[in-house]
Amino acid sequence: MSIDEVEPVSEIVKRFSTGAMSYGSISAEAHENLAIAMNRLGGKSNTGEGGEDAERFIPLPNGDSRRSAIKQVASGRFGVTSEYLVNADDLQIKMAQGAKPGEGGQLPGHKVYPWVAKTRHSTPGVGLISPPPHHDIYSIEDLAQLIHDLKNANTEARVHVKLVSEVGVGTVAAGVSKAHADVVLISGHDGGTGASPLTSLKHAGAPWELGLAETQQTLLLNNLRDRIVVQVDGQLKTGRDVVIAALLGAEEFGFATAPLVVSGCIMMRVCHLDTCPVGVATQNPELRARFSGKPEFVVNFFEFIAEEVRELLAALGFRTLDEAIGQVEFIDAKQAVEHWKASGLDLSPILYLPELAEGASRRCISTQDHGLDMALDNELIRQAAPALDRRERVEIASPIRNVNRTVGTMLGAELTRRFGGEGLPDDTITIAFEGSAGQSFGAFLPKGITLRLEGDANDYTGKGLSGGRIVVRPSKSATFAAEENIIAGNVVLYGATQGEMFLRGIVGERFCVRNSGATAVVEGVGDHGCEYMTGGRVVVLGPTGRNFGAGMSGGIAFVYDPDNTFLLRVNPEMIDLDRPDADDLEWLRDRVEKHRQETGSVVAESMLANWAEVGSKFAKVMPKDFKRVLEAERKALAEGTDPIDAVMAASRG
Repeated sequence: MSIDEVEPVSEIVKRFSTGAMSYGSISAEAHENLAIAMNRLGGKSNTGEGGEDAERFIPLPNGDSRRSAIKQVASGRFGVTSEYLVNADDLQIKMAQGAKPGEGGQLPGHKVYPWVAKTRHSTPGVGLISPPPHHDIYSIEDLAQLIHDLKNANTEARVHVKLVSEVGVGTVAAGVSKAHADVVLISGHDGGTGASPLTSLKHAGAPWELGLAETQQTLLLNNLRDRIVVQVDGQLKTGRDVVIAALLGAEEFGFATAPLVVSGCIMMRVCHLDTCPVGVATQNPELRARFSGKPEFVVNFFEFIAEEVRELLAALGFRTLDEAIGQVEFIDAKQAVEHWKASGLDLSPILYLPELAEGASRRCISTQDHGLDMALDNELIRQAAPALDRRERVEIASPIRNVNRTVGTMLGAELTRRFGGEGLPDDTITIAFEGSAGQSFGAFLPKGITLRLEGDANDYTGKGLSGGRIVVRPSKSATFAAEENIIAGNVVLYGATQGEMFLRGIVGERFCVRNSGATAVVEGVGDHGCEYMTGGRVVVLGPTGRNFGAGMSGGIAFVYDPDNTFLLRVNPEMIDLDRPDADDLEWLRDRVEKHRQETGSVVAESMLANWAEVGSKFAKVMPKDFKRVLEAERKALAEGTDPIDAVMAASRG
């Protein structure tokens, strides 16, 4: 076929995206360079898991955009706010990473400069840990819930799930499709962050070809292929790689190392040391000044890749990439197998094509039904119109049942879309619910919305809280003692960045996991409270479970400890226990008083009646690194020196 009959380069490049590399792991210059290039092409760049500065959502004077189309949601939830989610074309859930599947990540304190900390809603100079798992995903049903949450947070965006190529990935991909993801990404083992452990780089994961072939075959066998887009990445370098991936079943293609090399990376493998000599993987201003990459270089690279794709499509007789997707019979393995190194290698399992039902498609031709038309939020948005249209105060009353999941999130997204990250004044929209709320009640709730629930809530309440207020108290007709009973489930306030929560009762495990800015008062918590917390303040007026404060690197918690046994239930590796000072006690009393006003708490009332004695029985949980950085800052201000320099010096030990 003549190459003139093949679809143009401008259409092919729309299928390309750059890989997930976070701002923090790479410099602002490198990150924005990729974003500008992909936006010029009509492809997509990926934020990685480090959040994105809101200034990048605004186009530059010359018309270029630094906004990344794909916003990643990883286990650390860094910078994941309502505003971040609303400003996305695609939302990607990172289940694993090709270079180190099953492992978490860590950004050392000496790379957490103030501008990185601002984007991640954390403290400069304090190291950040991404947990190995998502703490709101322990089953495929939990994954379906997070997909639903993100779809509510941005109804226009596609939701991806990123998986690593390994044996059995096809079964997981089928589950992802049934969980209503719009895209599944199969990431090969060759992909790699330069900061991955060497053992993981060498031995973990599998080639993308194996995972992609298994995924395509499993989706076809289960009649699921037509409803989900398949994407692949992991050291794709040439147009030939793209065409082979398409023939094996991929519709979209990710590149990370190659465009980084085009931007100036020289593979020094010092990404974790902040010493990158070409300004790519560093936050050091002097080294960043050496960055020589330009968007034009990346644009040229992808256009040449697309041109090679066109040549190969013409040779195979395809007019478009759509025609080539899943056509495995066009892959000839004879030459490869005849090589002496490959003698005895059987590639037929990779090239197997399942028997297709009549009319079955080898690619995605339909969209997932997310059931958003059934959401309670549609009615809430209608009733909140005066606030959304004219900033008027609105009060709404509504019953709620546990089938009403992710309540308040679509309303919050609509508010953020109209008013940005600043939101509206507190209590502009106040909603009083009565009943039992479903999962993810008030997820990603922005400033200006207050949810008051009389009843109880489920898991993931206040997930990603972005400035809103949530108050949960038992029903007025309840006969039990609130302080002895569960009021909300597990993983409350996961990844919250701002806002307030008052809970009259006990909550489950992992309360405030990865909290980075919200303030919460609760009357008891389960195991692993304040795990991986990086900011915000937590007040616990009752008992705690074991392993409190594990991985906690920022923020402060105050725990009522009348019998001095709390020490036995903390994880002391990263935290110190102190007694609150006078300023702490004043703040603490104010919070307890507010808790009493908001919830009618009997516990708070009895504490306030005897505050002189009760106040001295609180333990103050303070992370060691956080304390060191605050002391360095305080000392610098007293001496009249630059506090930023002092903080970064303290972070280097």
